[in-house]
Amino acid sequence: MADSHRPPWRDVPERYGPWDRVYGLFRRRQRDGTWDRILARLQTEADAKGLITWDVNVDSSVCRAHQHAAGAAERGDLQKEPPDGIAVEPVDHGLGRSRSGLTSKVHLAVEQGQKPLSSVITADQRGGSPQFEPVLEAVRVPRLGLGASAQAPGPSTCGQGIRLPP
Repeated sequence: MADSHRPPWRDVPERYGPWDRVYGLFRRRQRDGTWDRILARLQTEADAKGLITWDVNVDSSVCRAHQHAAGAAERGDLQKEPPDGIAVEPVDHGLGRSRSGLTSKVHLAVEQGQKPLSSVITADQRGGSPQFEPVLEAVRVPRLGLGASAQAPGPSTCGQGIRLPP
């Protein structure tokens, strides 16, 4: 059972080896884009099988940052390792101050089958509505064979649910 004060990486089952090696492998895969390629491939296969409905919902949720993130917003230059594998690292590292402390907001676009299509992470004090278009613009599902990727339409004035063209 996990202790609440321990990092979750230390709770990896022993059969996977030492936690720091598992973490190192995870970070290498993050840096070289493996996780992005896996997600893109799964989305491509789901789209080819007609499993993506293209009725897309966008919503956001607030996440409280771990207590050890306290210096990240001001002292990001002191990070032990750079945030490689992330296309754009925001200056504020997606951390904002709220009444409950340091928090981030995850803005997620999902289709009706609850498959993730895109996400944007911002500091919590940013509103959800201004992130609607950036989240939709980040939707990219590669198509098998010839043809362009399925993606969100241009700027929209509709609500938070939208039907994307297949």
